[in-house]
Amino acid sequence: MNTPVRAVLALGSNLGARSTTLSEAVDELVADPAVRLCRVSDVVQTKPVGGPSGQPDFLNLVLEVETTLAPLELLRHCQAVEQRHHRTREVRWGPRTLDVDVITYADTTSDDEVLTLPHPRAAERAFVLQPWAWMDPQARLGSELVADLAARAADRDGLSVYVPDEDG
Repeated sequence: MNTPVRAVLALGSNLGARSTTLSEAVDELVADPAVRLCRVSDVVQTKPVGGPSGQPDFLNLVLEVETTLAPLELLRHCQAVEQRHHRTREVRWGPRTLDVDVITYADTTSDDEVLTLPHPRAAERAFVLQPWAWMDPQARLGSELVADLAARAADRDGLSVYVPDEDG
């Protein structure tokens, strides 16, 4: 693929040095010359959605990139960054050092079992939608404004702008 396309990625972390992990992951994602950073959202702190009870809060952010990687290549690149941060997949929606999801890839739609586009649960999750709407108030997911979807998301009340303490 030679023509760059826009993609939206969502990152989350609830184990270890969450803020540092997210910052390093953004840098690693765009270190590949085939991926260029366009915009990055503010970081939000959120309660876990699904998964086992008692896990720590997540830090989440969304970024928009321009890439010449094909969709599955972009997914593999995201998973390689997760692996560098010791991501394990033991429990669905369980605690993790880093999660990187491909939310959209231009206007591509796909029901592929490896990479469904747009992300099948993105339209329901405030931890993706709200930072995305702040980053790009005109963003759309399908035919709806991301900001409108964020306003209706069930997990909206558990979300706040992240303010690092003295330890970062």
